Amino acid sequence: MAIEFSAGEIFEMACQIERNGAKFYRKAADAARDDAKQRLLDLAAMEDDHLATFTTMMDELSDQERIEPFYDPDDQAVLYLRAFADTRVFDAKADPSEKLTGKESLEEVLRIAIGLEKDSIAFYTGLREVVPERLGKDKIDRIIKEEMSHVVTLTGDLPAL
Repeated sequence: MAIEFSAGEIFEMACQIERNGAKFYRKAADAARDDAKQRLLDLAAMEDDHLATFTTMMDELSDQERIEPFYDPDDQAVLYLRAFADTRVFDAKADPSEKLTGKESLEEVLRIAIGLEKDSIAFYTGLREVVPERLGKDKIDRIIKEEMSHVVTLTGDLPAL
């Protein structure tokens, strides 16, 4: 039997990724020059807003879209997805200073962030294939659109730099 996930499980991962993203930007802001610090804090706040959006979207899921589609008494599937989210996108366990030396320009930080956002889109696109229609596949498209809008925002900042 193929493993299926519900939209609720994917939204849980989306919320974790947004928390990880906010942490990334706040850590980058700690090492940034004054002119870049505020923009990075604004990006962290944008991640907070995405978290609130995803939390609201998760609250709006039907009971059917929230259910676990297979017996998983130890929550291994959710733990797997959480581990994947933590290590693939905005790694919450690693020290962000390993990615950021503190000497990066705002442009360099934005380029790293754009790459991570693109990774999150790829992550959700792959997960979309394991969420059947009856369990909220269309809701995953909403997550992808939100993440795509973040890439657009970040990319829009680059020409000014």
